[in-house]
Parts: sequence; structure tokens; C-alpha cells
Amino acid sequence: MDNKKVASMFKAFCDENRLQILQLLQSGEKCACRLLEEMQITQPTLSHHMKILCDAGIVIGRKEGKWMHYSISEKGVECAADYLGQLVKNTGKGGDNCESCR
Repeated sequence: MDNKKVASMFKAFCDENRLQILQLLQSGEKCACRLLEEMQITQPTLSHHMKILCDAGIVIGRKEGKWMHYSISEKGVECAADYLGQLVKNTGKGGDNCESCR
């Protein structure tokens, strides 16, 4: 996975509103109107956060009538977990042995 994709993915997790959206979506797909009610934010603010979450691949959206319906992307979450798992798995192997660090 390239660094630009990873940065986009983790940017999605770096905002309290987006974390709240993800918590709301844990119980299943939600209409944007429901998210607006639950979060008490404006539609443009929700759209901004949903664009970041969708562009990162963490959330998927589908249009039904005039409303968007959002759900967590299992594939996106797996990618984030795999990346973190690789960091943990490789931590401490072949450490830096430069003189100034000692």
C-alpha cells in the first residue's frame, strides 16, 4: 500500500466527528438523514466528513432516492488493520544502530 493511500486512510480516523460517524455505523447502514439527526450537524458538514471517509475506503455510500445511505466497508477496515498489524509485527527488527542514538 502506498503512503498516500495510507495517509488518506488514517486521516479519516483523525477527527472526533468522523469517529462518531463510525460509531453510529457500527450497528449497520444508516441514512444521511439519520446521521444528521444523531449528530446535530449541518448537511454540508456531514458531506465533508463522508467524503473523507468514503475517499479513504473506510465507508461506502449508496444513493436511494434523494438520500445517501452509508455503511462501514469491511475491506477498508481490514486494510487499516492489516497496515497496523504489519507495523506491530515488524517493530524492533533490525533497529537503528547509529552512534548518535546511543
